[in-house]
This record gives sequence, structure tokens and C-alpha cells, in this order.
Amino acid sequence: MIKKLLALSGFALISTLIYLDNKMIKVSKYEIRSDKIPKEFNEFKIIQLSDFHDYNFIGEDNSQVIKKINIECPNIIVMTGDMVNKYDKDFSVFLKLAETLSKTYKIYYIIGNHEQRLKKNDLDFIIKKLNEFNITILNDEKIAVKVEDSYLNIYGINVPLSFYKTRNKPSNIEAVIGKLLKKCSAEEYNILLAHNPLYFETYARFNIDLVLSGHVHGGMIRLPFLGGVLSPERKFFPKYSSGVYKLGDKKLVVSRGMGHSKPGIRLLNMPEILSITLRNE
Repeated sequence: MIKKLLALSGFALISTLIYLDNKMIKVSKYEIRSDKIPKEFNEFKIIQLSDFHDYNFIGEDNSQVIKKINIECPNIIVMTGDMVNKYDKDFSVFLKLAETLSKTYKIYYIIGNHEQRLKKNDLDFIIKKLNEFNITILNDEKIAVKVEDSYLNIYGINVPLSFYKTRNKPSNIEAVIGKLLKKCSAEEYNILLAHNPLYFETYARFNIDLVLSGHVHGGMIRLPFLGGVLSPERKFFPKYSSGVYKLGDKKLVVSRGMGHSKPGIRLLNMPEILSITLRNE
């Protein structure tokens, strides 16, 4: 009898953890410091949303997500890909969230590997709706964000789908992304939105100061002291799965993401919204 009670208690605990790790969402806060950040951008706050996967959290129309973002009161929001699923037929959950947020915040969006796998008509529909919401789509493009007389640059790249399909990094990624990133000036503060963090070493060869990525979902299952277990490329213990990484003075911030594709489950890996504050040194 005692063994049965212990087994039932263990099952209930694990079930509760799985539910919370898949239906609740937290805000993870980071500070990024650099003397290249213009003083006008000191305390400039960026909310990063990644890997939403058309997901429904607790609260009608994802009100939990919206409330947490409003509390942070960001200057801008960036969406770093996989906001829907490759097999979706109805994108209303994501589009409702995007429309609501766009009424209050300026939003910048890049596509991820799931968007690339959509039928052309479906992706065109999403792009059309985002344009109607006045959301800026960066498809291998750059935009300058201005505060008073100063500015910083946001670059958005579309990492080709072929660079997601292999466990071994293709050798020509630098040539592919370099078409845009070679234009980065070392005299300016440059932020890169790149869905796939696995090429951080390559991004860092250009004059990029901060990379914002997602894709890895925090490794789906996270183990104490070991970190994320599995990447979407089916690679165990991926190098970049969550948090801040550095190469010299270049920084990478990887979101654990918000939802997950099917089949998929999170454990000890609660979905997150990233709140990133820039500090001028």
C-alpha cells in the first residue's frame, strides 16, 4: 500500500511539473553592457519572443503573456522565429497575439525554420497580416532604431533551411550570411536577429555586438549542472541552449522559447519571455 501511495505521489508530482513547465511562462531578465551603446539607449529595453509555435498559455487569448510584457514596458519587441508550426493550418493564435502587441509596441520579426517549411500561400498570408499590423519583417535586411539623434542597428537574417538539416555545420555559412553582415560598421552598435544560435562563431566574425536567437527550446529537458539535453538537430547537450554566451566582446542571448512543436514536451524548462536591458558604459 505504501509503495502504491509513493508511486501515485511521484506520478502526481511529475505530472504537475510537466503541466507547469508547459502552460506557465516566466520572464527572464538580462543586462547587456557596452561602451558602444549610445547613451540615449541607456536602459533601452527589448522584449524577445521566440519559438511561440502558435501556443496557448493559461489565460484567454494568451492574456498571461501580454500582462507580463506590459509589466516590463519595453521600448521594442523582437520575434526571433518559429512563431507558428510547419504543419499549422490556422495561425489565429499567433496572429491574435501579434495584433494585440502591435497596438502598443513596435515589433521586429524574422522567420525561423518552421515558417520556411510552410506552404508559400500560408507564409504569404502571415507576412501580409504582419504588414497590416505594421510589424517590421527583416528578411536579410537592416533597420536603424533611433532615439533622439542617436541610433543602433538591427539586422535580421534568414538562415537557409539547409543549414538546419545537418549535424555538421556547412562550410559556406559565412558566405551566405556575409552578404548582409559585411556591411556592419565597427563604429556602430549592431544587433543581429538570427533564429539559429549554432553559428555564433560565424556571426561573431562580423561587426555584430549582440545576437538574439532561439530555436533550441532550452534543450527541451534541462538537467541540473548539465543544462539542455537535446537540440532540434537531435544533438545531445547543445553548446548554446539558454542564457548569455560570450566570444570576446561579442554576446549571444539564447531564448528557451515559449512553446514547442509536436511531438514535444518540456521538463524543468519553463517557457520564457526575455527582457533585455541595454546599459551604456
